Amino acid sequence: MTPEIQTKYVFTITAHIAEVTSAGDIGTGIRRIIPIIGGEVRGEAVNGKVLPFGADFQIIRPNELIELEAKYAFETDDGAVVYVENRGVRFGPVDLLQKLKRGEPVDPKLIYFRTVPKFETGAENYRWLMHHLFIASAARHADRVVIDVHQVL
Repeated sequence: MTPEIQTKYVFTITAHIAEVTSAGDIGTGIRRIIPIIGGEVRGEAVNGKVLPFGADFQIIRPNELIELEAKYAFETDDGAVVYVENRGVRFGPVDLLQKLKRGEPVDPKLIYFRTVPKFETGAENYRWLMHHLFIASAARHADRVVIDVHQVL
């Protein structure tokens, strides 16, 4: 019998975002680019600040399914830099997704927003981030994205 899959919450990334830039309809959906301009990382074993560069590259499919691919980095309180690639999907009722696009508040429980973050670092204290898989549950707000990261055990 194979080991049972379990998860453990490890930290929350709050990524502050700037105005959306759109490259328009690329044939398979609308390409959007959302700059990541800062933020913070808070948890029991990892704390720090989101560095003010990087972006979330999205494609909004005709059915409003949003495919996300964010690339950015954070610096821990003890000076380690961790690169992040976070892929995922966001989906929900069309009227609620349109409210989010307009910057209006929507209860995060009503939107399916899940990601698979991958981390890279040369810092010995945080190499465990590269030795495990992670999944995350996220919420989009007008000026930020809040991502609760869970380690797959």
